[in-house]
Amino acid sequence: MEAFNINRRNFLKSASATLALSHFGLSGIDLINPKKPYKVALIGTGWYGKSDLFRLIQVVPIEVIALCDVDKNILSHAANMVSQRQKSGKTPKLYSDYQKLLKENELDLVLIGTPDHWHALQMIDAVKAGAHVYVQKPISVDVMEGEAMVAVARKYNKVVQVGTQRKSTPHLIEAKKNIIDAGLLGKIKHVEMCCYYHMRNNGNPLVEAVPDFLDYEAWTGPAQLRPYDGIPHRRWWRAFMEYGNGITGDMCVHMFDTARWMLGLGWPEKISSVGGIYVQTEGKSNISDTQTAVFEYPDLNCVWQHRTWGTAPDPEYPWALFIYGEKGTLKLSTMQYDFIPEGKGEKIHKNVVYEKEKYPEDLKEDMIELHAAPATRLHMLDFVAAINNKSRPIADIEQGHISTACCILANISMELKRPLKYDPVNKIVKNDPEATLKLSRAYRSPFKHPDYRNI
Repeated sequence: MEAFNINRRNFLKSASATLALSHFGLSGIDLINPKKPYKVALIGTGWYGKSDLFRLIQVVPIEVIALCDVDKNILSHAANMVSQRQKSGKTPKLYSDYQKLLKENELDLVLIGTPDHWHALQMIDAVKAGAHVYVQKPISVDVMEGEAMVAVARKYNKVVQVGTQRKSTPHLIEAKKNIIDAGLLGKIKHVEMCCYYHMRNNGNPLVEAVPDFLDYEAWTGPAQLRPYDGIPHRRWWRAFMEYGNGITGDMCVHMFDTARWMLGLGWPEKISSVGGIYVQTEGKSNISDTQTAVFEYPDLNCVWQHRTWGTAPDPEYPWALFIYGEKGTLKLSTMQYDFIPEGKGEKIHKNVVYEKEKYPEDLKEDMIELHAAPATRLHMLDFVAAINNKSRPIADIEQGHISTACCILANISMELKRPLKYDPVNKIVKNDPEATLKLSRAYRSPFKHPDYRNI
Protein backbone atom coordinates (compact mmCIF):
# COMPACT_ATOMS: atom_id res chain seq x y z
CA MET A 1 0.00 0.00 0.00
CA GLU A 2 2.78 2.43 0.93
CA ALA A 3 4.42 1.77 -2.43
CA PHE A 4 1.32 3.13 -4.14
CA ASN A 5 1.34 6.28 -2.02
CA ILE A 6 5.02 6.88 -2.75
CA ASN A 7 4.51 6.35 -6.48
CA ARG A 8 1.67 8.81 -6.52
CA ARG A 9 3.62 11.47 -4.58
CA ASN A 10 6.51 11.11 -7.01
CA PHE A 11 4.10 11.28 -9.92
CA LEU A 12 2.63 14.56 -8.67
CA LYS A 13 6.05 16.22 -8.53
CA SER A 14 5.63 16.85 -12.25
CA ALA A 15 3.76 20.05 -13.08
CA SER A 16 2.33 18.43 -16.18
CA ALA A 17 1.08 15.47 -14.16
CA THR A 18 -0.59 17.82 -11.71
CA LEU A 19 -2.32 19.61 -14.59
CA ALA A 20 -3.42 16.27 -16.02
CA LEU A 21 -4.84 15.01 -12.73
CA SER A 22 -6.66 18.31 -12.32
CA HIS A 23 -8.06 17.86 -15.83
CA PHE A 24 -9.58 14.54 -14.74
CA GLY A 25 -10.83 15.97 -11.46
CA LEU A 26 -8.62 13.49 -9.59
CA SER A 27 -7.58 14.07 -6.00
CA GLY A 28 -6.28 12.06 -3.07
CA ILE A 29 -9.88 11.21 -2.19
CA ASP A 30 -10.77 10.16 -5.71
CA LEU A 31 -7.83 7.85 -6.28
CA ILE A 32 -8.42 4.32 -5.18
CA ASN A 33 -6.48 3.24 -2.11
CA PRO A 34 -7.88 -0.25 -1.56
CA LYS A 35 -7.43 -2.43 1.51
CA LYS A 36 -5.87 -5.04 -0.73
CA PRO A 37 -4.48 -4.97 -4.28
CA TYR A 38 -6.83 -5.28 -7.20
CA LYS A 39 -6.94 -8.71 -8.80
CA VAL A 40 -5.97 -8.28 -12.44
CA ALA A 41 -5.71 -10.42 -15.56
CA LEU A 42 -4.26 -9.60 -18.97
CA ILE A 43 -5.62 -11.21 -22.13
CA GLY A 44 -3.12 -10.84 -24.97
CA THR A 45 0.43 -10.64 -23.58
CA GLY A 46 2.21 -9.25 -26.62
CA TRP A 47 3.80 -5.84 -27.04
CA TYR A 48 1.13 -3.38 -25.99
CA GLY A 49 -0.71 -5.71 -23.64
CA LYS A 50 2.39 -5.96 -21.45
CA SER A 51 3.07 -2.24 -21.80
CA ASP A 52 -0.41 -1.37 -20.52
CA LEU A 53 -0.08 -3.83 -17.63
CA PHE A 54 3.32 -2.52 -16.54
CA ARG A 55 2.05 1.07 -16.52
CA LEU A 56 -0.84 -0.04 -14.31
CA ILE A 57 1.57 -1.82 -11.94
CA GLN A 58 3.51 1.43 -11.58
CA VAL A 59 0.62 3.56 -10.30
CA VAL A 60 -2.02 1.28 -8.78
CA PRO A 61 -1.68 -1.51 -6.16
CA ILE A 62 -2.54 -4.69 -8.06
CA GLU A 63 -1.86 -8.41 -8.04
CA VAL A 64 -1.63 -9.93 -11.51
CA ILE A 65 -3.53 -13.16 -11.00
CA ALA A 66 -3.58 -14.56 -14.51
CA LEU A 67 -2.28 -14.12 -18.04
CA CYS A 68 -3.68 -15.49 -21.28
CA ASP A 69 -2.15 -15.91 -24.72
CA VAL A 70 -2.34 -18.47 -27.51
CA ASP A 71 1.42 -18.15 -28.10
CA LYS A 72 3.24 -20.18 -25.43
CA ASN A 73 6.53 -18.35 -25.96
CA ILE A 74 5.04 -14.89 -25.54
CA LEU A 75 3.02 -16.07 -22.56
CA SER A 76 6.05 -17.52 -20.78
CA HIS A 77 8.09 -14.38 -21.40
CA ALA A 78 5.29 -12.19 -20.05
CA ALA A 79 4.93 -14.33 -16.93
CA ASN A 80 8.61 -13.95 -16.15
CA MET A 81 8.48 -10.19 -16.61
CA VAL A 82 5.37 -9.83 -14.44
CA SER A 83 6.94 -11.83 -11.61
CA GLN A 84 9.86 -9.39 -11.66
CA ARG A 85 7.64 -6.31 -11.84
CA GLN A 86 4.84 -6.94 -9.38
CA LYS A 87 5.41 -6.32 -5.68
CA SER A 88 4.52 -9.87 -4.56
CA GLY A 89 7.03 -11.44 -6.94
CA LYS A 90 4.48 -14.13 -7.75
CA THR A 91 4.14 -15.69 -11.18
CA PRO A 92 0.56 -15.44 -12.51
CA LYS A 93 -1.47 -18.46 -13.55
CA LEU A 94 -1.15 -19.04 -17.29
CA TYR A 95 -3.93 -19.79 -19.75
CA SER A 96 -4.37 -20.31 -23.47
CA ASP A 97 -8.18 -20.06 -23.20
CA TYR A 98 -9.43 -16.68 -21.97
CA GLN A 99 -12.89 -18.05 -21.15
CA LYS A 100 -11.33 -20.59 -18.80
CA LEU A 101 -9.32 -17.78 -17.21
CA LEU A 102 -12.49 -15.76 -16.59
CA LYS A 103 -14.33 -18.78 -15.22
CA GLU A 104 -11.63 -19.87 -12.79
CA ASN A 105 -10.66 -16.47 -11.34
CA GLU A 106 -12.54 -13.73 -9.54
CA LEU A 107 -11.13 -10.57 -11.07
CA ASP A 108 -11.49 -6.85 -10.43
CA LEU A 109 -9.83 -5.63 -13.62
CA VAL A 110 -9.20 -7.23 -17.00
CA LEU A 111 -6.86 -5.70 -19.58
CA ILE A 112 -7.32 -6.69 -23.22
CA GLY A 113 -4.34 -6.37 -25.55
CA THR A 114 -5.26 -8.85 -28.28
CA PRO A 115 -5.58 -8.00 -32.00
CA ASP A 116 -8.66 -6.01 -32.97
CA HIS A 117 -10.77 -8.95 -34.15
CA TRP A 118 -10.86 -10.38 -30.61
CA HIS A 119 -11.65 -7.19 -28.65
CA ALA A 120 -15.43 -7.38 -28.68
CA LEU A 121 -15.95 -10.97 -27.53
CA GLN A 122 -13.29 -10.75 -24.83
CA MET A 123 -14.49 -7.42 -23.47
CA ILE A 124 -18.12 -8.59 -23.38
CA ASP A 125 -17.21 -11.85 -21.64
CA ALA A 126 -14.98 -10.08 -19.10
CA VAL A 127 -17.75 -7.62 -18.19
CA LYS A 128 -20.25 -10.46 -17.82
CA ALA A 129 -17.73 -12.20 -15.54
CA GLY A 130 -17.87 -9.18 -13.23
CA ALA A 131 -14.73 -7.24 -14.16
CA HIS A 132 -14.08 -3.67 -15.12
CA VAL A 133 -12.20 -3.61 -18.42
CA TYR A 134 -9.40 -1.70 -20.12
CA VAL A 135 -9.61 -2.51 -23.84
CA GLN A 136 -7.21 -1.38 -26.51
CA LYS A 137 -8.30 0.69 -29.47
CA PRO A 138 -9.93 0.36 -31.91
CA ILE A 139 -12.57 -1.30 -29.79
CA SER A 140 -14.03 -3.42 -32.59
CA VAL A 141 -13.74 -4.52 -36.21
CA ASP A 142 -17.36 -3.74 -37.08
CA VAL A 143 -19.94 -1.20 -35.93
CA MET A 144 -22.39 -3.65 -34.37
CA GLU A 145 -19.66 -5.16 -32.20
CA GLY A 146 -19.15 -1.68 -30.79
CA GLU A 147 -22.86 -1.20 -30.14
CA ALA A 148 -22.90 -4.50 -28.21
CA MET A 149 -19.85 -3.45 -26.18
CA VAL A 150 -21.51 -0.22 -25.10
CA ALA A 151 -24.71 -2.11 -24.26
CA VAL A 152 -22.98 -4.67 -22.04
CA ALA A 153 -20.98 -2.03 -20.16
CA ARG A 154 -24.18 -0.15 -19.37
CA LYS A 155 -26.24 -3.24 -18.50
CA TYR A 156 -23.67 -4.56 -16.02
CA ASN A 157 -22.67 -1.08 -14.81
CA LYS A 158 -18.97 -1.63 -15.39
CA VAL A 159 -16.26 0.90 -16.17
CA VAL A 160 -14.68 0.30 -19.56
CA GLN A 161 -11.72 2.46 -20.47
CA VAL A 162 -10.45 2.49 -24.07
CA GLY A 163 -6.75 2.79 -24.84
CA THR A 164 -7.10 6.14 -26.63
CA GLN A 165 -4.58 7.67 -24.25
CA ARG A 166 -4.11 10.89 -26.19
CA LYS A 167 -6.83 12.22 -23.86
CA SER A 168 -4.41 11.54 -21.02
CA THR A 169 -1.29 12.94 -22.72
CA PRO A 170 0.00 15.84 -20.57
CA HIS A 171 1.03 18.23 -23.35
CA LEU A 172 -2.22 17.62 -25.26
CA ILE A 173 -4.28 18.26 -22.13
CA GLU A 174 -2.35 21.49 -21.73
CA ALA A 175 -2.99 22.47 -25.36
CA LYS A 176 -6.72 21.89 -24.96
CA LYS A 177 -6.88 23.97 -21.81
CA ASN A 178 -4.50 26.79 -22.67
CA ILE A 179 -5.08 27.14 -26.41
CA ILE A 180 -8.51 25.82 -27.40
CA ASP A 181 -10.54 26.36 -24.22
CA ALA A 182 -8.82 29.72 -23.66
CA GLY A 183 -10.07 30.88 -27.06
CA LEU A 184 -6.69 31.54 -28.68
CA LEU A 185 -7.87 29.94 -31.92
CA GLY A 186 -11.14 31.87 -32.08
CA LYS A 187 -13.79 30.20 -34.23
CA ILE A 188 -12.64 26.74 -35.26
CA LYS A 189 -13.88 25.69 -38.67
CA HIS A 190 -11.54 23.03 -40.04
CA VAL A 191 -9.55 20.04 -38.80
CA GLU A 192 -6.97 17.95 -40.64
CA MET A 193 -5.56 14.62 -39.44
CA CYS A 194 -2.84 12.55 -41.07
CA CYS A 195 -0.44 9.64 -40.92
CA TYR A 196 2.48 9.34 -43.32
CA TYR A 197 4.40 6.55 -41.59
CA HIS A 198 5.68 3.80 -43.87
CA MET A 199 3.99 1.27 -41.61
CA ARG A 200 2.18 -0.98 -44.08
CA ASN A 201 3.78 -4.42 -44.02
CA ASN A 202 3.66 -5.57 -47.62
CA GLY A 203 5.67 -8.76 -47.83
CA ASN A 204 5.07 -12.02 -49.70
CA PRO A 205 6.05 -14.74 -47.21
CA LEU A 206 5.45 -18.36 -48.14
CA VAL A 207 2.75 -20.47 -46.52
CA GLU A 208 4.31 -22.70 -43.88
CA ALA A 209 3.49 -25.10 -41.06
CA VAL A 210 2.11 -23.54 -37.89
CA PRO A 211 4.73 -23.77 -35.10
CA ASP A 212 3.82 -25.95 -32.14
CA PHE A 213 3.98 -23.04 -29.68
CA LEU A 214 1.13 -21.15 -31.43
CA ASP A 215 -2.55 -22.11 -31.52
CA TYR A 216 -3.36 -20.45 -34.84
CA GLU A 217 -7.01 -21.52 -34.82
CA ALA A 218 -7.49 -19.83 -31.45
CA TRP A 219 -5.51 -16.79 -32.58
CA THR A 220 -7.81 -16.42 -35.60
CA GLY A 221 -10.96 -16.90 -33.53
CA PRO A 222 -14.01 -15.25 -35.14
CA ALA A 223 -12.03 -13.83 -38.07
CA GLN A 224 -11.72 -15.48 -41.45
CA LEU A 225 -8.89 -18.04 -41.48
CA ARG A 226 -5.94 -17.03 -43.64
CA PRO A 227 -3.27 -19.54 -44.70
CA TYR A 228 -0.49 -19.37 -42.12
CA ASP A 229 2.46 -17.48 -43.57
CA GLY A 230 4.49 -16.58 -40.51
CA ILE A 231 4.07 -15.20 -37.01
CA PRO A 232 1.13 -12.75 -37.19
CA HIS A 233 2.03 -10.76 -34.09
CA ARG A 234 2.46 -7.02 -33.98
CA ARG A 235 2.85 -5.74 -37.54
CA TRP A 236 1.88 -8.58 -39.88
CA TRP A 237 -1.75 -9.01 -38.82
CA ARG A 238 -2.39 -5.28 -39.26
CA ALA A 239 -1.70 -5.67 -42.97
CA PHE A 240 -5.01 -7.50 -43.43
CA MET A 241 -8.62 -6.39 -43.28
CA GLU A 242 -9.56 -9.82 -41.90
CA TYR A 243 -8.28 -8.69 -38.49
CA GLY A 244 -8.72 -4.93 -38.42
CA ASN A 245 -9.58 -1.83 -40.41
CA GLY A 246 -6.28 -0.82 -41.90
CA ILE A 247 -4.39 2.35 -41.08
CA THR A 248 -7.60 4.36 -40.79
CA GLY A 249 -8.81 1.98 -38.08
CA ASP A 250 -5.40 1.87 -36.40
CA MET A 251 -4.12 5.46 -36.59
CA CYS A 252 -7.01 7.74 -37.53
CA VAL A 253 -8.97 6.51 -34.52
CA HIS A 254 -6.41 8.18 -32.22
CA MET A 255 -6.37 11.56 -33.95
CA PHE A 256 -10.10 11.66 -34.66
CA ASP A 257 -10.84 10.75 -31.05
CA THR A 258 -8.51 13.54 -29.92
CA ALA A 259 -10.20 16.06 -32.18
CA ARG A 260 -13.64 15.07 -30.92
CA TRP A 261 -12.51 15.35 -27.31
CA MET A 262 -10.84 18.72 -27.80
CA LEU A 263 -13.76 20.23 -29.71
CA GLY A 264 -16.69 18.45 -28.03
CA LEU A 265 -17.83 16.62 -31.15
CA GLY A 266 -20.18 13.62 -31.21
CA TRP A 267 -21.31 11.59 -34.21
CA PRO A 268 -20.66 13.29 -37.58
CA GLU A 269 -23.61 13.93 -39.88
CA LYS A 270 -21.95 12.31 -42.88
CA ILE A 271 -18.82 10.27 -43.63
CA SER A 272 -17.17 9.86 -47.01
CA SER A 273 -13.90 8.30 -48.07
CA VAL A 274 -11.86 7.46 -51.15
CA GLY A 275 -8.65 5.49 -51.54
CA GLY A 276 -7.18 2.10 -52.16
CA ILE A 277 -3.94 0.34 -52.99
CA TYR A 278 -2.39 2.81 -55.40
CA VAL A 279 1.37 2.27 -55.07
CA GLN A 280 2.30 -0.77 -52.99
CA THR A 281 0.66 -3.40 -55.18
CA GLU A 282 3.34 -6.07 -55.05
CA GLY A 283 2.60 -7.67 -51.66
CA LYS A 284 -0.13 -9.63 -49.90
CA SER A 285 -1.47 -6.79 -47.79
CA ASN A 286 -5.08 -5.85 -48.57
CA ILE A 287 -5.32 -2.60 -46.60
CA SER A 288 -5.23 0.75 -48.39
CA ASP A 289 -1.89 2.48 -48.88
CA THR A 290 -3.62 5.76 -49.69
CA GLN A 291 -6.87 7.05 -48.19
CA THR A 292 -8.75 10.27 -47.55
CA ALA A 293 -11.81 10.44 -45.30
CA VAL A 294 -14.08 13.35 -44.43
CA PHE A 295 -16.13 13.41 -41.23
CA GLU A 296 -18.69 16.18 -41.70
CA TYR A 297 -20.17 18.27 -38.89
CA PRO A 298 -22.24 21.45 -39.20
CA ASP A 299 -19.81 24.14 -40.43
CA LEU A 300 -16.80 21.92 -39.70
CA ASN A 301 -15.03 19.10 -41.53
CA CYS A 302 -12.52 16.71 -39.99
CA VAL A 303 -10.37 15.40 -42.84
CA TRP A 304 -8.12 12.34 -42.57
CA GLN A 305 -5.29 11.49 -44.97
CA HIS A 306 -2.82 8.63 -44.91
CA ARG A 307 -0.13 7.48 -47.29
CA THR A 308 2.32 4.67 -46.60
CA TRP A 309 4.64 5.90 -49.30
CA GLY A 310 6.28 9.21 -50.20
CA THR A 311 7.12 12.00 -47.78
CA ALA A 312 5.17 13.89 -45.13
CA PRO A 313 4.21 17.48 -46.01
CA ASP A 314 5.36 18.54 -42.53
CA PRO A 315 8.29 16.34 -41.41
CA GLU A 316 7.83 17.50 -37.80
CA TYR A 317 4.25 16.23 -37.80
CA PRO A 318 4.07 12.94 -39.75
CA TRP A 319 1.23 11.56 -37.56
CA ALA A 320 -0.71 14.53 -36.42
CA LEU A 321 -3.76 16.67 -35.88
CA PHE A 322 -4.10 20.25 -37.18
CA ILE A 323 -6.86 22.46 -35.81
CA TYR A 324 -7.52 25.64 -37.80
CA GLY A 325 -9.13 28.68 -36.24
CA GLU A 326 -9.70 32.22 -37.40
CA LYS A 327 -6.97 33.43 -35.03
CA GLY A 328 -4.36 30.77 -35.68
CA THR A 329 -3.40 27.13 -36.14
CA LEU A 330 -2.75 24.45 -33.54
CA LYS A 331 -0.50 21.56 -34.62
CA LEU A 332 -0.57 18.51 -32.34
CA SER A 333 1.19 15.15 -32.22
CA THR A 334 2.22 12.57 -29.67
CA MET A 335 5.58 14.34 -29.44
CA GLN A 336 4.74 18.06 -29.29
CA TYR A 337 2.37 20.89 -30.08
CA ASP A 338 2.78 24.26 -31.77
CA PHE A 339 0.39 27.18 -31.68
CA ILE A 340 0.94 29.54 -34.62
CA PRO A 341 -1.11 32.72 -34.26
CA GLU A 342 -2.45 34.79 -37.09
CA GLY A 343 -0.44 38.00 -37.40
CA LYS A 344 2.04 39.12 -34.73
CA GLY A 345 0.90 37.04 -31.78
CA GLU A 346 3.24 34.89 -29.71
CA LYS A 347 3.98 31.38 -30.87
CA ILE A 348 3.75 28.61 -28.27
CA HIS A 349 5.67 25.33 -28.41
CA LYS A 350 5.61 22.43 -25.94
CA ASN A 351 7.26 19.03 -26.07
CA VAL A 352 6.11 15.67 -24.82
CA VAL A 353 6.67 14.89 -21.15
CA TYR A 354 9.09 12.07 -20.33
CA GLU A 355 9.45 10.40 -16.92
CA LYS A 356 12.65 8.44 -17.43
CA GLU A 357 14.20 9.37 -14.07
CA LYS A 358 11.00 8.78 -12.14
CA TYR A 359 10.46 5.34 -13.67
CA PRO A 360 13.94 4.04 -14.55
CA GLU A 361 12.53 0.54 -15.13
CA ASP A 362 10.99 1.92 -18.33
CA LEU A 363 14.45 2.18 -19.85
CA LYS A 364 14.93 -1.59 -19.56
CA GLU A 365 11.60 -2.52 -21.15
CA ASP A 366 11.81 -3.84 -24.68
CA MET A 367 9.87 -1.88 -27.33
CA ILE A 368 8.39 0.57 -24.82
CA GLU A 369 7.07 3.86 -26.20
CA LEU A 370 8.73 6.15 -23.68
CA HIS A 371 6.81 9.17 -24.90
CA ALA A 372 3.47 7.38 -24.34
CA ALA A 373 4.25 5.89 -20.92
CA PRO A 374 3.24 8.99 -18.88
CA ALA A 375 -0.05 9.19 -20.79
CA THR A 376 -0.81 5.52 -20.18
CA ARG A 377 -0.07 5.90 -16.46
CA LEU A 378 -2.51 8.79 -16.29
CA HIS A 379 -5.03 6.79 -18.29
CA MET A 380 -4.79 3.95 -15.77
CA LEU A 381 -5.23 6.36 -12.85
CA ASP A 382 -8.33 7.77 -14.51
CA PHE A 383 -9.63 4.23 -15.09
CA VAL A 384 -9.44 3.21 -11.44
CA ALA A 385 -10.66 6.59 -10.21
CA ALA A 386 -13.79 6.15 -12.34
CA ILE A 387 -14.35 2.77 -10.72
CA ASN A 388 -13.98 4.30 -7.27
CA ASN A 389 -16.22 7.27 -8.07
CA LYS A 390 -18.77 5.20 -10.00
CA SER A 391 -18.34 7.58 -12.92
CA ARG A 392 -17.40 7.43 -16.60
CA PRO A 393 -13.69 7.44 -17.46
CA ILE A 394 -12.14 9.97 -19.83
CA ALA A 395 -12.06 7.37 -22.64
CA ASP A 396 -15.39 5.72 -21.89
CA ILE A 397 -16.44 2.84 -24.12
CA GLU A 398 -19.17 4.92 -25.77
CA GLN A 399 -16.66 7.54 -26.90
CA GLY A 400 -14.30 4.79 -28.06
CA HIS A 401 -17.19 3.30 -30.03
CA ILE A 402 -18.00 6.57 -31.79
CA SER A 403 -14.38 7.11 -32.85
CA THR A 404 -13.92 3.48 -33.90
CA ALA A 405 -17.23 3.18 -35.74
CA CYS A 406 -16.61 6.36 -37.73
CA CYS A 407 -13.30 4.95 -39.00
CA ILE A 408 -15.04 1.69 -39.94
CA LEU A 409 -17.76 3.64 -41.73
CA ALA A 410 -15.07 5.52 -43.65
CA ASN A 411 -13.77 2.19 -44.92
CA ILE A 412 -17.27 1.10 -45.91
CA SER A 413 -17.73 4.41 -47.74
CA MET A 414 -14.45 3.84 -49.59
CA GLU A 415 -15.58 0.35 -50.58
CA LEU A 416 -19.06 1.41 -51.73
CA LYS A 417 -17.83 4.67 -53.29
CA ARG A 418 -20.52 6.85 -51.70
CA PRO A 419 -21.08 8.94 -48.56
CA LEU A 420 -22.79 7.37 -45.55
CA LYS A 421 -25.05 8.79 -42.86
CA TYR A 422 -25.10 6.61 -39.77
CA ASP A 423 -28.13 6.72 -37.47
CA PRO A 424 -26.85 5.79 -33.97
CA VAL A 425 -30.38 5.61 -32.56
CA ASN A 426 -31.77 3.08 -35.05
CA LYS A 427 -28.30 1.70 -35.77
CA ILE A 428 -28.61 1.77 -39.54
CA VAL A 429 -27.03 3.66 -42.40
CA LYS A 430 -29.79 6.00 -43.51
CA ASN A 431 -31.40 5.09 -46.83
CA ASP A 432 -28.69 2.54 -47.58
CA PRO A 433 -29.61 -1.13 -46.89
CA GLU A 434 -26.43 -2.38 -48.55
CA ALA A 435 -24.23 -0.30 -46.25
CA THR A 436 -26.34 -1.30 -43.24
CA LEU A 437 -25.59 -4.95 -43.95
CA LYS A 438 -21.89 -4.14 -43.75
CA LEU A 439 -22.21 -2.87 -40.17
CA SER A 440 -21.67 -6.49 -39.05
CA ARG A 441 -18.99 -8.87 -40.29
CA ALA A 442 -19.64 -12.56 -40.73
CA TYR A 443 -18.08 -14.58 -37.92
CA ARG A 444 -16.33 -17.85 -38.52
CA SER A 445 -18.18 -20.84 -37.07
CA PRO A 446 -18.72 -21.66 -34.21
CA PHE A 447 -18.33 -18.07 -33.00
CA LYS A 448 -21.49 -15.99 -32.62
CA HIS A 449 -21.57 -12.28 -33.38
CA PRO A 450 -22.74 -10.28 -30.34
CA ASP A 451 -26.12 -8.55 -30.56
CA TYR A 452 -26.65 -5.30 -28.64
CA ARG A 453 -30.35 -6.20 -28.33
CA ASN A 454 -29.58 -9.47 -26.57
CA ILE A 455 -26.68 -8.87 -24.19
